[in-house]
Amino acid sequence: MNAVDLSVQIGRLKLKNPVMPASGCFGYGEEYAPYYDLSRLGAIVVKGTTADPCPGNPPVRLAETPAGLLNAIGLQNPGAVAAAAKINKLGALGIPVIVNVAGHSTEDYCRAVRILETESTASAYELNVSCPNVASGGMAFGTRPETTAALVKKVRALTDRTLIVKLSPNVTDIVAIARAAAEAGADALSLINTLLGMAIDIKTRRPVLANLTGGLSGPAVKPVALRMVWQVTSAVEVPVIGLGGISNADDAVEFMLAGATAVAIGTANFRNPYACPEVIDGIAGYLRHNGFASVTEIVGLAKKERPGGEHGAGKTDYCP
Repeated sequence: MNAVDLSVQIGRLKLKNPVMPASGCFGYGEEYAPYYDLSRLGAIVVKGTTADPCPGNPPVRLAETPAGLLNAIGLQNPGAVAAAAKINKLGALGIPVIVNVAGHSTEDYCRAVRILETESTASAYELNVSCPNVASGGMAFGTRPETTAALVKKVRALTDRTLIVKLSPNVTDIVAIARAAAEAGADALSLINTLLGMAIDIKTRRPVLANLTGGLSGPAVKPVALRMVWQVTSAVEVPVIGLGGISNADDAVEFMLAGATAVAIGTANFRNPYACPEVIDGIAGYLRHNGFASVTEIVGLAKKERPGGEHGAGKTDYCP
C-alpha cells in the first residue's frame, strides 16, 4: 500500500493529519479515549473555556432536528485554571492541543488567555467569537469586522502561540469578518460555528430549548459551511479549518477541495465515536485511489480554472 503524506501546517502547528474534533463535541477527550488512541488525531480541540467557571444554560439544552442538532449548552466549563490541569494531561498524546477561548467582554477573553499562558501547555487558542447561545458576548464579537479585529489585536498582544479565530455564519458578509481577523493577527480561521435556530414542541406548544434558541449543527448545515469556506479561502491567505456537518471522509474531502487546509468533526462524534479516525483513514484512501502523494495537493483543487476561464470564487448571484 502506497504511503501518502497527510501532514498540514496551521500557523505554527505542524499536524500529522488534517483531522481534529470540533470544540464542544469532544470535551477533553476522556469519553473517547476508550474507543481509539487519541494520538491518531491531527490535533485535539477542547471545549470552550472562560476565565471563570460557567454553569451554562438551564435544561433543556439539546434538541434533535431533521439532519441536525440544536444545542444551547451556554459554554458550561470549569474555568481556565481547572481546564488548564486537564489540558496539561493531554500533552502526553504528543499532538497539538487547541483551547477554544470564550468570554462576555474583551477583558474576559484576555483574562482567560493570561491564565492559560501561565497555567497550561496549550499549543494554540481558538477564539470563539461566534457562539450563538449565550446571553452576552460570544457571537457579538464576530458579527462586525471592527469588533472582531479589536479583540484579535488584544489577544494577539498576549501570546506567541498559534491564534485561530472561529467565525460565525450568522452574518451578512463572512468574508469581511475573515479579512478583519486575518489582518488583526489571526494565524488561521475556523468556520463555521453553528447557525442560530429553534424548535417548538407542538404538544406543549412551547419552545423545546429553555434558552429559546440554540446553535444548529450536523449534516443540515454542511452546504452553508462549504459555501463559506469556499468564499473565505478565496479572500484570505491564512489557512482555514473547515467544519459544519462533516460526517465522513467524503465530506472532509469536499471541504479541502473547497480550500480548507484542515477539517474538524463535530456532531458526527455523538452518533459515531469512531468518526475522526474513520475520516483520517478515508482521506488517506481517497488520496491513494486518486494518485495524490500529499493531502496538500487537494486543498483548493476545486477552484482550478474551468474551461472558459470561469472559476466562480466570487459569485453571489444565485437567482435563475
